[in-house]
Amino acid sequence: MNATSWARDLWRRLTEPGQWSRRRAAGECLLAFVLAVLAAWGEYVTGHGWVRAVAVAVAVAVLSVVRRALPATALVAAGLLCGGTEGGGLLLPVVAWSAGARITGVLRALLAFSASFALYAALVVWIAHPGWVWLAVMHTLFFLVFAVVPGLANRYWTQRRTLLDTLRERNAQLLRERQMIAGQARMRERQRIAQDMHDSLGHQLALIAVQTGALEVDRELTGRQREAVGVLREASVAAMQELREVVGILKDGTHDEGQPASRVVAGIQGLVDAAAAAGMRVGLERTGEARPLAPAADHAAYRVVQEGLTNAAKHAPSASITVSLRYEPDSLVVEVANGPAPEGAGGRATAGAVSGGQGLTGLRERARLVGGMVFAGAVEDGGFRLAAVLPYDSAEAREAREARETTLVDGGGDFRQQSWAAGPGEGGAVIDLLDPREEFKDIMSTKKSNGCLLGCGIALLILVALAVAAFFGVSKAIDETDKAMVDPSVYASVKVGDPEDQVREKLPSGKSVLVSDLQGKGPAAPAGATCLTLLSKGGSTDVNTDTVDRFCFKDGKLVEKREFDVKN
Repeated sequence: MNATSWARDLWRRLTEPGQWSRRRAAGECLLAFVLAVLAAWGEYVTGHGWVRAVAVAVAVAVLSVVRRALPATALVAAGLLCGGTEGGGLLLPVVAWSAGARITGVLRALLAFSASFALYAALVVWIAHPGWVWLAVMHTLFFLVFAVVPGLANRYWTQRRTLLDTLRERNAQLLRERQMIAGQARMRERQRIAQDMHDSLGHQLALIAVQTGALEVDRELTGRQREAVGVLREASVAAMQELREVVGILKDGTHDEGQPASRVVAGIQGLVDAAAAAGMRVGLERTGEARPLAPAADHAAYRVVQEGLTNAAKHAPSASITVSLRYEPDSLVVEVANGPAPEGAGGRATAGAVSGGQGLTGLRERARLVGGMVFAGAVEDGGFRLAAVLPYDSAEAREAREARETTLVDGGGDFRQQSWAAGPGEGGAVIDLLDPREEFKDIMSTKKSNGCLLGCGIALLILVALAVAAFFGVSKAIDETDKAMVDPSVYASVKVGDPEDQVREKLPSGKSVLVSDLQGKGPAAPAGATCLTLLSKGGSTDVNTDTVDRFCFKDGKLVEKREFDVKN
């Protein structure tokens, strides 16, 4: 790849759509500015001058901006800058945080962090502080805390978020498939019921219609008998028509083609006329402007009237009945009310009337499914009233219907445990039911989950290494400090002319790297004397100045003690 294509690819990654939203651009610019200012200030206060401070600030700002597009390159450059300058330390954790999530592949990330650490350690240990090999432990600890830990933390957090997103998508897919399975199960059951109804009830009703038709033309029947047989024939034909409609609804949820769309308008009048022809005193009242209902609500209204007339015929055959349809602003009110049965034989309930006891329960369920309600009970004058409130086909009713149609199977048991006898060619399940353990194994076998587990293991090892390094580093630092520093009270208690053995017993050994570069600094030592150079615990208030206590011995006695300041 030549320089032109490399630059074009870099520009494409920097200007990728969605990479720089207004909020992100503002945040990145602010972060780069703050890091650049802090880096320039750090360089300037340590005495490196404005030229170097500005150069370091520009480098920090550039690396901060490109760290998303070039994570590995920015990480290596940040390690180099942090090791060679005083102001680049704050950039390292920021770049490492981004690099941990954006460097693809564990091996590539390991190489990038290793290269960054190698450059950082080379500049800090071998260039900035030659001979301070023991400080490698402390700087290694610094790099682990401010570079490796942020990188691993962001890498783990990103992989965990990705894994959770994947699990959410898988869960949503399972829920959709669960809905499909439940919908297919309902459809198969409805088709089975429709087939049973068609095969059994359809056959019986057809026989009734044929027999009553033949009986109606029998010459031996009287006019009244022929009229009663005609009513039975019409009822059987109407029952067959209703059966066909119900079978059609059970099969695909729609009415048969060519049938009226509204039973409320076209069907209830027929029910009232049939009841009147059978000798019942019934009337129909309509109020309000007719409005369309959803098919299920329309069917429920028809069933309410049918059930009300049937109950009145059973329990109060001679009572007057009023069927009313009231079109309210938000719903249709269907009511069947009958007065008290007159006294006498005709006012008693029909002997042997068959009652399944499920009519009102079924009506309440129908109304509930369309967002309505049913009321039934006796009235003050001794009659009975059956009423239903059914909403129109509004947006709310459609939402309720759609929610009902997509209702999941009963949550009492896992849908994976359900099975159907139907095979693949008979509307079987649309997915293979997987064992949860196999599903979990499949999820955890993905690259991202493996990377997450590997990241957790590496993070644990690094934490253990950090704890060990911190323990040895602190112990070494304390030991080196004890060998190199003297208390001001000890310095004051030592007098020139004291025996060398007594003086050295009061002083530390001085065999520490903290004072290794102090040799030869300060005033000239007495000729022929052996000097012990130590750091004073009193110290100077200037962070760039060390207070040094020097003790010189000759011929077994202390010939000089001197305290002076040395610039770092």
